[in-house]
Amino acid sequence: MNDVIATRLCNPVTLEIVRGAVRAAQAEMEALIERTAMSAFIREKKDFYTALFDADGVMAVGSNVPVFGDICGPVFREFPPDSMQPGDLYWYNDCYGSRGAVSHSNDQVFLAPVFHAGRRVAFVMGWAHFADIGGLRPGSISPDATDIFQEGIIIPPTKLIAAGVVNTATLSIFYRNSRFPRAAQGDTRALMASVELGTTRMAEIAARFGAEVLADALRQLFERTRETVRERLRQTFAVGTHRFTDRIDGDGHGSGTLRIRFALTRTADDRFILDASETDDQSVGPVNFLMNPDVPGMALGLYFLGGDATQVVNAGGPRALDEVILREGSLVQPRFPAPLGMRGLTMMRVLAALNGLVSVAGGEAPAAHAAYVIMLLRGTANGKPFLMSDGIGVGYGARGFADGIDAVYFVAQENYPVEFLELEYPIRLTEYAMHRDSGGPGRWRGGCGIVRQYEVMAEEAVLAVRIDGVENPPWGAAGGQSGRPGRVVVNPGTDRERVLRPLSDGNKLVKGDILRIETGGGGGRGHPFDRPPEAVLADVLGGMVGAAEAARDYGVAIADGAVDAAATDALRANRPATLEFHRGSYAHVLD
Repeated sequence: MNDVIATRLCNPVTLEIVRGAVRAAQAEMEALIERTAMSAFIREKKDFYTALFDADGVMAVGSNVPVFGDICGPVFREFPPDSMQPGDLYWYNDCYGSRGAVSHSNDQVFLAPVFHAGRRVAFVMGWAHFADIGGLRPGSISPDATDIFQEGIIIPPTKLIAAGVVNTATLSIFYRNSRFPRAAQGDTRALMASVELGTTRMAEIAARFGAEVLADALRQLFERTRETVRERLRQTFAVGTHRFTDRIDGDGHGSGTLRIRFALTRTADDRFILDASETDDQSVGPVNFLMNPDVPGMALGLYFLGGDATQVVNAGGPRALDEVILREGSLVQPRFPAPLGMRGLTMMRVLAALNGLVSVAGGEAPAAHAAYVIMLLRGTANGKPFLMSDGIGVGYGARGFADGIDAVYFVAQENYPVEFLELEYPIRLTEYAMHRDSGGPGRWRGGCGIVRQYEVMAEEAVLAVRIDGVENPPWGAAGGQSGRPGRVVVNPGTDRERVLRPLSDGNKLVKGDILRIETGGGGGRGHPFDRPPEAVLADVLGGMVGAAEAARDYGVAIADGAVDAAATDALRANRPATLEFHRGSYAHVLD
């Protein structure tokens, strides 16, 4: 160790300055994308990320997103790094060609090398979800898709800019494949500008500290993250094999329940092996998740690094695992050309299954979260086509020290504001509220989902929707109960009411129809009868829990806006027995 310290060029003080500088550069890149992109999914939803890499393409600083894989590798396989020049820019969205670094085709990656004094010192990346890139339906995502060619144009790793000269013909082909080319053009320019800004800032950092010191600083950040995550793995997982199984409801094509089976083994010689090979086979429908081998380590790293301001998210998380075993032809490693457009559903269950591994090992990872809901409303209004792509927040699982978070879409993304929706699209929002009683009961309550109710103002429209967890709700832990499911219903409470299939497309709507979407909640943690009555009262008064449900689930009687202490004592005298996990019913092991 002393020899390693002696060879370090970047001292601890300078390391923190460099860490702050590169994080600031990353934040500035993201701010530029947000302020200049044209499509709502980027500008309003915030579905974009940036990352910085060392000179060899190892991620040194990434966004707090647990789905990154090897971003630079796909480009390096086609364009050797030593052949790159200042002013180059590379682009791809090829899921299978990138081995899951991109996991559905709407996501576009722009990558550029950074040079200082003729030496390559770093790479910078901008990534964003484009609204429409062609394919079977507007939005390029549909539950009806049965192969990836129906999900839009596929861009293999391509040199978009060569030493400052833009390949405009390639961009023209891309724009021609979009139903909304002006939005695609604006989003492309925003990403290109963000990457150019990132190369400028990283070159400035290299000039300030020197290429050698910068390289050593990025190396130290990577090593620090890796060692921190490995130490937390040692503290959490005893020697042996730990298993967990989670489920999705199906693929919308009749598959039925699909299982994600993970096993994490710690060997006697301190190796950590994540085995996903027993996961069910790939699906006909677009719920397949082409999981890059880096994803489990990145997700576990984010969990273990949570709350530590001295750490950054980088490739140290994935490198903390010694091996990830995947089976080709499975739901998390499908064969080309299986569709991937709705992979976010399975991805969310993968993240919950990793939390489950921590839980069975004795850790206090959050209970399961619901998978964020996707809806795509396409149609014609005033003679013009429109595409309303909306991702709607859900409830997240209760933690070992706090309730689950309410109404979360995914990490840093946001729910569309009411004013934006009504100005931008031919709809009127008649209700926007918390989904009462959707959070799983527990000592710590699961987060609640959302209710959005729209009045359709367009002459005609077709709806695609994705909701999971109806048949297999997000599990509760340590005695907590599972979250409650969501649903989609048209014209509720009328003689024209119809409940839509949770994963479906081609649902026709006409002017005046009411579309109600209720999203699911997260699992609870701890016995519900251990929740303080005052906290249950606050939930009832705040609209999170109904009074009848407070008595049924928490054993708390509410009368006239206050806790009835005597009635509560009587209810809680009959304390139900619990087991370790709950998904509709209690069990020690979920399968």
